[in-house]
Amino acid sequence: MPKASTRIKTYRNANGPVVSTVDRRVFEQDGLTFKDIDGSGTLSAVNDWRNTPAERAAAYVKVLSVKEKIAQLFISDWRMAKYPMTGPMAAMYKDMERKTDAYGILDEGEFRGKTIFGEQHLPSTTTLLKEWFNRHVILRANATPADMADWMNEAHAVCEQCEHFIPVAAASNSRNENGELVFGMNDAGGVLATWPGTLGIAAAVKGYRIDLVDKFAATVRREWNACGLRKGYMYMADTMTDPRWQRTYGTFGEDPALISEIMTHIIPGIQGSAQGVTADGVAVTTKHFPGGGARENGFDPHYAAGQWNVYATPGSLETYHLPPFAAAVKAGTASVMPYYSKPAAAKSEPQHDLQGNVIEMEPYGFAYNRYFIDTMLRGQMGFTGYINSDTGIAHNMAWGVEMLDVPERIGFAVNHAGVDIISGLFDNDAGQQAYDRAHTDYYDTHPIPQGFTKDQLVLTDEALDRAVTRTLTELFALGMFEDPFRDPETAERVVADPADRAAAAEAHRRSVVLLKNDGTLPLSSDRKIYAEAFLKNPEQAKAATQALRAELADCTLVDDPAEADAALLFVSPSSGEYFNATPGYLELDICENKTVHNVDAEGRPTAETHTETTLSGAGRLAEIAAAVHAHGGKVISNINFTMAWQVGNVERLSDVLLAGFDTYRDATLDVIFGRFVPTGKLPITLPRSDEVLAVNEAGVCVSPNDVPGFAKDRYMPDALKDENGKAYAYRDAAGHYYEYGFGL
Repeated sequence: MPKASTRIKTYRNANGPVVSTVDRRVFEQDGLTFKDIDGSGTLSAVNDWRNTPAERAAAYVKVLSVKEKIAQLFISDWRMAKYPMTGPMAAMYKDMERKTDAYGILDEGEFRGKTIFGEQHLPSTTTLLKEWFNRHVILRANATPADMADWMNEAHAVCEQCEHFIPVAAASNSRNENGELVFGMNDAGGVLATWPGTLGIAAAVKGYRIDLVDKFAATVRREWNACGLRKGYMYMADTMTDPRWQRTYGTFGEDPALISEIMTHIIPGIQGSAQGVTADGVAVTTKHFPGGGARENGFDPHYAAGQWNVYATPGSLETYHLPPFAAAVKAGTASVMPYYSKPAAAKSEPQHDLQGNVIEMEPYGFAYNRYFIDTMLRGQMGFTGYINSDTGIAHNMAWGVEMLDVPERIGFAVNHAGVDIISGLFDNDAGQQAYDRAHTDYYDTHPIPQGFTKDQLVLTDEALDRAVTRTLTELFALGMFEDPFRDPETAERVVADPADRAAAAEAHRRSVVLLKNDGTLPLSSDRKIYAEAFLKNPEQAKAATQALRAELADCTLVDDPAEADAALLFVSPSSGEYFNATPGYLELDICENKTVHNVDAEGRPTAETHTETTLSGAGRLAEIAAAVHAHGGKVISNINFTMAWQVGNVERLSDVLLAGFDTYRDATLDVIFGRFVPTGKLPITLPRSDEVLAVNEAGVCVSPNDVPGFAKDRYMPDALKDENGKAYAYRDAAGHYYEYGFGL
């Protein structure tokens, strides 16, 4: 039998939806075509697309079995047969059985083992869909548009063979930004129209116009919809306030007003409407409520040291962190993802909710925190969509509820806090246990954990139906029950649209920020040029240097900086490892083999030290600059900002300094050679030095981690302030402060 993509049958309804199917029965009534979704063979409330999505979802939960409904509570990673697992999870899947379906599309191998999110036995794709009845998966493969469409079609075809049809809702993290692929952030890149990093979009918008976001969102919607991807774990409404937070590059910067404006445009643009998702839209999951930026000295909550959100200054939560999420809710975001972390009452100043009440800082991770989800997000912000937890909360990142077993954590999250999808593992069995405990005498013979009640820890029919109704409503609104199938050739054609590529190229150019220029720019192409790229990884630096020199093929290149009229230095630092698992604080200095202090389990500095390198060959920068300057040449440096780097070691050597944010090299070169006048502005403030990031023996930073860079000076010690009352931002030799909104 041919693959599903070649067997799609399509029916068009006048003033109604397109109906597509491979094997599912369709029938005509009243001159219209309907799909037999619920298997009843009748024009039921579920099958009748003239009913509202909410009405159809409410009817369907009455049809589905408990087992089928429990399966809808979970979402986890899934594989594509043609694309082996890559990134930090690859080693964990190395022993997985290699087996595909007859078309080489679906991964039919089994897996037993541990990931960073827990231990699991995973079946074949067909078994997952037909027998387990799971419908929510996360695709991370960097696949072609045609392959994504083929995979989605084959998966939907398997689902059509079930008694009750529910399409596969495949989610992905962002795929339309340039940069290193990072698990859980940007799952893929370079296939779809590729814009600068998220910080770069903010830099471009800050210096230009918000309609740039409209173009970006429209591109994402068209491309993802064409490929069959209908749910995005994006974008971050987090305000970056702690400069050591490794996920800085995934934010839109440090200004809650700008982030809110972007949310107001990007969410309706991707979803298709300001009223929510449409049949040609992609559902947006806004993350990480109530804001992941308020880290404690950069510690990541994937690890125990980072499990707290600390609000060191009065009113910071409501002033800086909540507004972008309120904007996202108002813009109709389909779902919201709470962060792993939990509020730290003992380390925080009083914070107030949207009604002026002092916030109850119960020490539960935000996915377990009823006050934040039910009282604030739903009650005060008016959010009506569904809650999608961050990945791993039921197992390895169960901050605040470690005393509960996994079924109890599921019950507490869904029944008590109001979570609708739990990400991490396919915990169907544990979900069934949570349900059974509500309907049996389990707690007659097992103790209820202290501080909890049975009603909080079990999965009731009411909570189960509520959660599944919300997620089904989205699938109906997206038109996925009627028309889930996509044409691979159309997907390729849509993604190849030159207009989208041109819009992305313009965004790259507009993302470039000119920080310093002594009159050297624009550079004449007839000058003798020395060009080199620097990264943390030396081998990657060699490849990047070759690519840079190839883009300068029309220039006169020299191999010795002493012979150059100008040196072009492309500097791309990197700090820490996966999720910031380092012995100390994340290093922001552009350095090589720098001795820094370790930290203890409580996040306090210790006497022990280790060395950190954020840029291999950093010591050579001064040598190159000296050789060029010795005969009157100029040094032009470009720094790629994925974090708020301390730029002193580069700026002091440079006659020209530019900032990029995973910006294409050719866009930066356009600015350097005068082919484009830079408009970008800094979306973050760059810290002056280690001095303004110092952490005392108690683990408290001299600059509060819950306040954005542009507001930190009001909290800085007077001893650190200059004649202008400024302490935090870097100041160059010309007297310019590299703070939010700066750019020549």
